[in-house]
Amino acid sequence: MAPELDAAVEPARLAELWRPRLAGWDRRSMDQTDLRRAAVAITVYPVHGAAHFLMIKRAARGSNPGQWALPGGRMDPGESGTETALRELAEETGIAATEAQVLGLLDDFPASRGIIITPVVVLLDTEQHPRRHPAEVASLHPLPLSALTAPGVPRWQARPGAEPLLQLPLRQDMLVHAPTGAILYQFAEVVLRGGAVRVAGLAEPSFTAR
Repeated sequence: MAPELDAAVEPARLAELWRPRLAGWDRRSMDQTDLRRAAVAITVYPVHGAAHFLMIKRAARGSNPGQWALPGGRMDPGESGTETALRELAEETGIAATEAQVLGLLDDFPASRGIIITPVVVLLDTEQHPRRHPAEVASLHPLPLSALTAPGVPRWQARPGAEPLLQLPLRQDMLVHAPTGAILYQFAEVVLRGGAVRVAGLAEPSFTAR
């Protein structure tokens, strides 16, 4: 078992493992000025001593209604991806993280709705008590890191005449697609496993383009 999937692993040990992996990753950024920018926070913290990452379910109204997502949103003018991810994390979940708790960034993901998403990896060393912003978030869901590397994760749904769809069945009632699924797939491969995978070309289901 990878050390980070041990239920008793300390956040300091995770930082030792993950910082070098992210620093050594040949991150691909996209700088098109004609596209909107957004950022999301892959937020890891201990829950009863075991490392979890935070998922949210979007509110029934607003951007991406009812979809599984990572905390995040569109960049304000002059913001960096890191600044946006931390601001949105605080606004949507009440978790206040600092730039010192950011371990690095993964590849920018070009979403089908014309937005480039920057994923920011955040590691907190204490248990958190997130509180949802009711206008934007329907519910909050900390999940163990092992959900990302469980048997059958990821899986690929065949489609006649089209490339298969990536699916992450993270629990019985949570099936995650790109772009969120693609970002978490790269996180699992690059950060958790120390491997390499590119995800920018992965297809999205039609409902994520809303």
